[in-house]
Parts: sequence; C-alpha cells; structure tokens
Amino acid sequence: MPRIVIQNLFNREIYSKSPGRKVIELIHENGIDWMHACGKKGRCTTCKIILKKGSENLSPMTAAEENFSKLGRLKANERLSCQAQLDSGEIIVRVAEINKFPHLEYSE
Repeated sequence: MPRIVIQNLFNREIYSKSPGRKVIELIHENGIDWMHACGKKGRCTTCKIILKKGSENLSPMTAAEENFSKLGRLKANERLSCQAQLDSGEIIVRVAEINKFPHLEYSE
C-alpha cells in the first residue's frame, strides 16, 4: 500500500488504496494544506517536496521537472508533488522552508 510520511509535519502518515496517484492529490485528500501556486500544472516549483527516501517508488521525472532541474530550480532530491506519482511503497518527504505556510505548525 503506497504511503507518504511528511517528516516536518510531525511524521504525518498518508496511505493510499490505489497506486499511481499524484503526491499532491494524496496530501490534499488527507486535509493537509500544501502550496501550489500554478494550480497543480507543473509550471512553478511551489509544490516541491524534498525527498528523503523512496525515490524508486515514484514515477520518472516529467519534462517539467527535468526543465526546472536544468534551470537549477529543483535539486537532485526534489520533485514536484503535482507531477510525481506514487506507484508503490513508501516515500519520506519534507516541506521546503520556502514553501511553508504561516498558519501551519511544523516540527523540527
């Protein structure tokens, strides 16, 4: 069963009954606010996740992600949550400091 752990949101766990879902969809369906300035279309980097573990459980990088990577706007351990699909297994992620909401409490 696909699972997301968000480290700096007090290790919040999200489970999915179906593989192949976009990470941001799973996060939002579980009532967690997550930034996405372009409306989840892969046109910005505000929804990025810092991937700590489980990159093998995500879909390959999309053209949008590869472009942002080439431009230096995505690091090697970062993905766009609106583009990356969680196929199986577990990913452990963090919210980037720049993308934290002021109304949420974060751990660490």
